[in-house]
Amino acid sequence: MSLAQVEATTEAAKVGEEGGSLRRDAWRRLRRDPVALVGFGIIALFVLVAIFAPWIAPYDPADRPGAGIVTPTNIPGPSAEFWFGLDELGRDEFSRVVFGARTSLLVGVVALLLGMAGGLLLGILAGAFGGKVDTVIMRVVDVMLSIPGLLMAIAIAALLGRSLLSVMIAIAVINIPIFARLLRGQMLAQRGSDYVLAATSLGVRRRSIVLGHVLPNSMSPVIVQATLTLATAIIEAAGLSFLGLGSPDPRVPEWGLMLANTQRYLASAPHLAFFPGVAIVIAALGFTLLGERLREALDPKYRR
Repeated sequence: MSLAQVEATTEAAKVGEEGGSLRRDAWRRLRRDPVALVGFGIIALFVLVAIFAPWIAPYDPADRPGAGIVTPTNIPGPSAEFWFGLDELGRDEFSRVVFGARTSLLVGVVALLLGMAGGLLLGILAGAFGGKVDTVIMRVVDVMLSIPGLLMAIAIAALLGRSLLSVMIAIAVINIPIFARLLRGQMLAQRGSDYVLAATSLGVRRRSIVLGHVLPNSMSPVIVQATLTLATAIIEAAGLSFLGLGSPDPRVPEWGLMLANTQRYLASAPHLAFFPGVAIVIAALGFTLLGERLREALDPKYRR
């Protein structure tokens, strides 16, 4: 290896060490940040509830232990036996909210991963090749961003038919341009770094430069955006289900679907909307708090 190659490798390693130092410093700050700890605690709580739902819920979400109590004009609210009350069919509302955490988090996470994968692919192509490839991809991204996200999601979900998979795909599609533009901008900034110029002048393959150094050093903002996007994905999934575009099976314990099924009973049984609505808000709040603090921890402007 020549002296120039050694210098280029050393410069790349130095940049990687600086990124690692930034991430370690961010981790230390997050551990001492009470707001970040609250956000992480909320997320951990919902994840544990989703995992251990069969052991936490006193009833199966499809069972109707209060079928003999419920009437069209009398839907019992919270009590010692039924903590969150009963729904319009006599099912235990607490059990359905608990199992709903599993469904809602699954929809949000899968939608995020699909959208993130598509966005990263487009962002890598645009940021690595530039030129005409970058122009074509960014114009497609601009067109997608020009359409309101919720409107596009409704159109896609309606086109694919009522199912949770349709909701996941719809939310993933509207998140693709967000990650594509973010990663592309970060990679373009990294392409002007000294280590990239040195490696390019030495004839190092573009794939090695992009995948080995440019991409890893561009991922921190993407991770922050993923945390924040997961909060909106949960809300959007609930919104699509509320509009009747989610699962066609009313027995599915999904928070948005639970809200949609209780519109006729809001005056007589407000608890049917209160508990799933609060679950949506708290879950989204947890991801938002953690994402905001993670962004501040990784932003050099906030480092002292």
